[in-house]
Amino acid sequence: MNNNRNQCPAGSNPYTIRAGDTFFMLAKSHNVSVDELLKANPGVDPDRLFIGQNICIPSSTSTPPSSSKCPTLRMGSQGSDVRRLQRLLREEGFNPGSIDGIFGPQTQRAVIAFQRSENLTPDGIVGVNTWTALGEDCSTRPPGDRCPSGTFAYTIRSGDNPYRLANQYNTTVEAILKANPGMDPNRLQIGQVICIPSSSDDNDCSNNPTLRKGSRGSYVVELQERLKDAGFNPGAVDGIFGDQTERAVINFQRSANLTRDGIVGPKTWNALCKGDITPPKDDCPSGTFPYRVVRGDSLYKIAREYNTTVEEIIRVNPGINPNNLQIDQVICVPR
Repeated sequence: MNNNRNQCPAGSNPYTIRAGDTFFMLAKSHNVSVDELLKANPGVDPDRLFIGQNICIPSSTSTPPSSSKCPTLRMGSQGSDVRRLQRLLREEGFNPGSIDGIFGPQTQRAVIAFQRSENLTPDGIVGVNTWTALGEDCSTRPPGDRCPSGTFAYTIRSGDNPYRLANQYNTTVEAILKANPGMDPNRLQIGQVICIPSSSDDNDCSNNPTLRKGSRGSYVVELQERLKDAGFNPGAVDGIFGDQTERAVINFQRSANLTRDGIVGPKTWNALCKGDITPPKDDCPSGTFPYRVVRGDSLYKIAREYNTTVEEIIRVNPGINPNNLQIDQVICVPR
């Protein structure tokens, strides 16, 4: 059945089986039911799929129209939704190539890499689960079904549970359950929309997107400004998350007793926005700034990073032993 990729009936598209494919996974990623897949592929044994086998996948009857917030996109798709996808991928640190609205091979590779990072089916097809993991709200809540005052709508992603969400958004499991009467905390579904109590802290910015090296845009500008205000030098405030910004993030995370991974998630954002982290003690002379040594540092590496010289660093740090830098040692670096 369907050994020829061109023999699929109207209303369906050819698909070649890949490693790990099952009818359940394909139905989920293409927004169709397993029954529809079976009907479109008479004679195909769903328990004996093999790599390279050609099957037919029905066009989804439930796929949102192109004006939907989360349309299904795949290789060959074009338009404004593809441009939005490409921007989101780039913000997450996955390079889709040009932001040109064309879903080509490079965009597909970026999608697959992102899906793997989120433990989603790495099929290169952007459905509701992938949009949701990218931070898009794909819910279709009716106008009367809104979250109560003091809460905001949140769409469940892979791996979410009430404890994790409470920790992420500075609330409690009890408060989440209270805001969602009738919700089964042990059976959250990807794409399900729940209400999360807003943090009482006016400086909470845990809803800001996750940033990492390679991210760009206004949120990176905000990150750089907050790092600079906190006494951690990110370099130029240019909206580009480069090496120097990453180093400043790691130094800040160390001071805040956070995981030192250089990735700015909800916990790092909250620590930055609360502004209660003590920066390195600033006993440095005018024209320099304090820097806390991290693993792998050398004066040569620090000099290159901050566009100065080893000799200048030694000059403003009398008595420093360049061959015996200590992790968390604070030195002065010329601006």
